[in-house]
Amino acid sequence: MPEEASKPIKRFLDPIERISEILFGLVMVLTVTCSFSVGGGGRTEVREMLIGTLGCNLAWGAIDAVLYWLACFHAHGKKVAALRAAREKDHPDEAYSVIADALPPVVASVMTPVEFEAIRQRLQQLPEPPQNPHITKDEWLAGLGVFLLVVVSILPVVLPFLFVHDPRRALRLSNGIAIFLLFLTGYVYGHYTRYRPLTSGLIMIAIGAAMVGMAIALGG
Repeated sequence: MPEEASKPIKRFLDPIERISEILFGLVMVLTVTCSFSVGGGGRTEVREMLIGTLGCNLAWGAIDAVLYWLACFHAHGKKVAALRAAREKDHPDEAYSVIADALPPVVASVMTPVEFEAIRQRLQQLPEPPQNPHITKDEWLAGLGVFLLVVVSILPVVLPFLFVHDPRRALRLSNGIAIFLLFLTGYVYGHYTRYRPLTSGLIMIAIGAAMVGMAIALGG
């Protein structure tokens, strides 16, 4: 495969992906801790809750990583198929359509037939693509990053249960940390989307609370 086509789709997780994974971890742990608040309990119940929370997030972190790798494999397969189709189409207009589908719609809409033809000619000169797609080293590492984000994001929320002996006080402190992290996640999201970071932080708290409430109500 040519050097440009063999580059990973994403060298690292982009900021929005990192925010999504952190939000996922926070919602998971809040679902458990808020359910715990309904029943209350002593140190034994706290220990069981912590084991359940860690086990749940470890499992879902691993599942999320596998889904990420599957998505990368599928995306590479589409790239190989698009390159082969653009090179092998007999009629130039068919090749132009394949190239347009591979480009952002805004970019494709302003390109002329001459520009499409120049791209088609360049693609014809590239080495033969591989028969099968493959996941790059950076994507394997990014999948590991997905796993770590889901798992590590819960640690600040569960730490109060390890160091504060009063379960009710630990729960209040844990919920306070979770709310702050939700706000921080929303603030960063607003920064990257250019939409009022403070407002985004408050909206993220509301979204997180709604997701946790729905999960508890449905038995999650």
